[in-house]
Amino acid sequence: MDCFGPFYVKEGRKELKRYGLLLTCLCSRAVHIELLDDMTTDAFINALRAFIALRGNVRQLRSDQGTNFVGARREFLEAVKEMDQESLKELGCEFVMNTPSASHMGGAWERHIRTIRSVLTSILDQSSRRLDSSSLRTYLYEVMAIINSRPLTTHLLNDPTGPQPLTPNHILTMKSSIVLSPPGKFVKEDLYLRKRWRRVQYLTEEFWSRWKKEYLLNLQQREKWNKTKRNAKINDIVIIKDENTPRNEWKLAKVTQVYPSEDGHVRKIQLLISDSELNDTGKRVNKQTYLERPIHKTVTLLEAE
Repeated sequence: MDCFGPFYVKEGRKELKRYGLLLTCLCSRAVHIELLDDMTTDAFINALRAFIALRGNVRQLRSDQGTNFVGARREFLEAVKEMDQESLKELGCEFVMNTPSASHMGGAWERHIRTIRSVLTSILDQSSRRLDSSSLRTYLYEVMAIINSRPLTTHLLNDPTGPQPLTPNHILTMKSSIVLSPPGKFVKEDLYLRKRWRRVQYLTEEFWSRWKKEYLLNLQQREKWNKTKRNAKINDIVIIKDENTPRNEWKLAKVTQVYPSEDGHVRKIQLLISDSELNDTGKRVNKQTYLERPIHKTVTLLEAE
């Protein structure tokens, strides 16, 4: 877990600071974001208890040595001394802290902080003063749903034409459906309307379009061609880069044909995707579609080997 911020919100005529607490599950790679009123130990413990009340008990907590984390750890240790041995066995939670001035030891959650904070900060620096605390909390939850919808790997089902991405949301909710955005088109002018929910949805769409690009770049970094890279191969599962993809949806496809150039490198591939459409009875059925795309418009998620 780690904190980020501050963000400025408007409460009446006052401008107040707010912070975010990001918790990352090292098993499912799911994230959870809670809003903090300040960086005190009390605010952190309340946010942590809210997280545990929603998600369940925690076996181990890992963090850097922020003052609020150190203060919380001290309070927990004092409370533990008052508990009997049977209660301690049921608690079973370990608090692990990194070495001071070694944020790189954070690993997975520090990486999440970097990708999330860079996009959130650029958006909220210009727009957070048009949100109140309630709207900012809703916005952080929408961001959490977007991040937890990212594909981790794929299920290879009996029907290979319709691979379904495994996401942290599947593990958390045990549901295969995605979190849909509310109906309507949200534009920049919504920031200046009195309907605060439209402000939140516009900012959420902004986060989706910008964070998605950074996430796909992290999945497949394209460095200078100093050495030969692996060519795309038949039966690879890829993500299609599409600017018009709705929020929380990821277009997956299977490589069915590769077209090597004269130098042996593959720059064009044929993809098989499974689209859904309504038939005459109003039932949604899958339809197979073949597309040709350049290799730089895809990101390999699962290699054929």
